[in-house]
Amino acid sequence: MPTHDLRRPFKRPAISDQQKRRELSLLRQEQNRREAQLQARRLASTVLSLQSGTSEPEPSDPIEVEIPHELDPESEEPYDADCSPRDITDVRQASKLRGIEGRRWFARQLMLPEWMIDVPDNLTKDWYVLARPAGKRCFVVSSNGTTVSRLRNGSVFHHFPSALPSGARTRENCGSALSYCILDCIYHNIDQTYYVIDMVCWQGYSLYDCSAEFRFFWLNSKLAESGACEPPTHYHRYRFSMVPVYNCDKSGLLMAYTGAVPFVKDGLLFYNKHAHYQTGNTPLTLVWKDEKCSQYLIDTDSKGEIPSEQQVVLGLQNDGKLTTSDDPPVVFGCLDEEFIEKSGLRCGNLLRFAIGGGGLTFADGKLEKADIQYVGKSNRVRAFADSYSKVIFQYMARRTPLRVVDLLASISLPNDQEDRTSDAEMDG
Repeated sequence: MPTHDLRRPFKRPAISDQQKRRELSLLRQEQNRREAQLQARRLASTVLSLQSGTSEPEPSDPIEVEIPHELDPESEEPYDADCSPRDITDVRQASKLRGIEGRRWFARQLMLPEWMIDVPDNLTKDWYVLARPAGKRCFVVSSNGTTVSRLRNGSVFHHFPSALPSGARTRENCGSALSYCILDCIYHNIDQTYYVIDMVCWQGYSLYDCSAEFRFFWLNSKLAESGACEPPTHYHRYRFSMVPVYNCDKSGLLMAYTGAVPFVKDGLLFYNKHAHYQTGNTPLTLVWKDEKCSQYLIDTDSKGEIPSEQQVVLGLQNDGKLTTSDDPPVVFGCLDEEFIEKSGLRCGNLLRFAIGGGGLTFADGKLEKADIQYVGKSNRVRAFADSYSKVIFQYMARRTPLRVVDLLASISLPNDQEDRTSDAEMDG
């Protein structure tokens, strides 16, 4: 068999450009980092030139340099009610938002994995794998003596004391206003435990621009030290726990897939080792499921039953287009103005559609046509439309699913073939 044919069974070139978008995301990430470094050098050069041009600098008018990752004490100023929620970048300011504005802000803060449509290149070398706990995805923030968890739609889930830094009003756990933490978790109701799948901020130190490799190292180093992994007490309402993370070689994949864990599994998560924590959908973090490692391979309806036709949730735009939650969004169809008025719909509504017998048609890795039929409005609890990768994963799960043997076969490719693939430059 020709060497280039070995990769073909594990790719979906006809329906996916996911690998291309992975490479572009890494290149964009590297470009942003270089621009930030250039800006820092310019700032430092400006400061030095200003200092050299002044014989005796005035101590009453110091030049302040903003240090990356460290939080500026000046940002402690109160939240301006006239400021748009989209302009807020500090979680402490966002916590002062109320109602729908607060929910919308927090709903945009999670990094959302794409669904694995094809197997990434260099899976063994560049990716981690971990079992995904079944439960509610949460954004957990500890600050000013309390801890709050918010669901994926931004609404408050739990308000409680914890052993996280600044997470409870105790003598041992008191800290400055800058000493807050942000964790990306899944709440597992059976054992009432928050399983931490990522660390975003620790004691005021931002990890957004750190690689997954470093974030997982920091998570393993710091979480246990805090006492958050200890059993619940009066000042530590819920236990936190780490999920074992493996290099995505054959043994690591099998351990994540078949290994015993203290929680119910709901698929596997794959992290690119070099990826930063990017809010919104990203192809550098992936979720994959089959019927052996998840009870929820195919989406169910409100009654917990699998519908005869796949259903998707799309967002209604001003021009009537029906789009996914991706950036940029993928258009699945369009509603005419008469139908929109007759049905009492408006821009921003999340609508549920069934994929009809015509299915989905693809060309050059992109959606060309979709046979969708209107079902009704989506559940009001939802914050987002479906992502394109979720729709395609569910579509293929009903027809030709990506199997664990496909993942293992990709891992088993000879190393020299892995090295010959076209890779983006990836630095941590």
